[in-house]
Amino acid sequence: MSIKLMYITNDPKIAGIAQTAGTDRIFIDLEVLGKFERQGFIDSVKSHHSVDDIVSVKKVMNRSELLVRVNPVHGGSGEEINQVIANGAEILMLPMFKTVSEVEEFIRLVGGRAKVCLLLETREADEALDDILRLGGVDEVLIGLNDLHLSYHKHFMFELLSDGTVERICNKLRQKNMFYGFGGIARIGYGMLPAENILAEHYRLGSQMVILSRSFCDAHELKKLDLIKDRFIHGISAIRRYEDRYAGWTANQFSANEIIVRDYVEKIVSTMKAKAQA
Repeated sequence: MSIKLMYITNDPKIAGIAQTAGTDRIFIDLEVLGKFERQGFIDSVKSHHSVDDIVSVKKVMNRSELLVRVNPVHGGSGEEINQVIANGAEILMLPMFKTVSEVEEFIRLVGGRAKVCLLLETREADEALDDILRLGGVDEVLIGLNDLHLSYHKHFMFELLSDGTVERICNKLRQKNMFYGFGGIARIGYGMLPAENILAEHYRLGSQMVILSRSFCDAHELKKLDLIKDRFIHGISAIRRYEDRYAGWTANQFSANEIIVRDYVEKIVSTMKAKAQA
């Protein structure tokens, strides 16, 4: 099993590079409603993508799927969804939902014209998940650690991985035969919590998709296309090599990695708390 790798960009040239290197999905992000208010104080990506970007990126897509994150359900959702689908989106992602009725409305508005992906990133959505999974029309669920850790008043997003929250949700999704994944991943050998340890947790928990994070490839920092191409080719190749390794791991090896992840998270959180008190 190879995990579907997703990369967020509205640049057709970068999308083409990512696709050629083996990225499974190009991710256009239209979500703006309420995002700055929620995440303005943390170092997360704030999107400046537009509906028109879907058309230009779609032109270079011949292998990868095109996923578009729209805004949470609001008065203009019908028009937004219609335009996104008309422009070529294959998968629509609903962020920041809290209720069954919001998901029902989103499914109704999509109307079977594209796959429905739910971005589970609120405590209320977690609590309503059993009822949501009884609905027809949901194709996949991505657990969004950035907002979900804020919703649970955690200090570090991967606390949700070490405290069993992600595992509990993944188990529920697996029981429903849902396609699912969680969070993002940096390059192998990098990250506050090393990417290889996070990737092993994806395998332990049966995750099937993950976002290639800004720390995997920050196109604004690298700037030159040849550097971006090199980053993708070597970065994805390294992930696939580690996947081959984890495919043969025993339960004991995964358990040992789980302990390593908990230790990393504990140290990171302790440091964050100390800095906050200083």
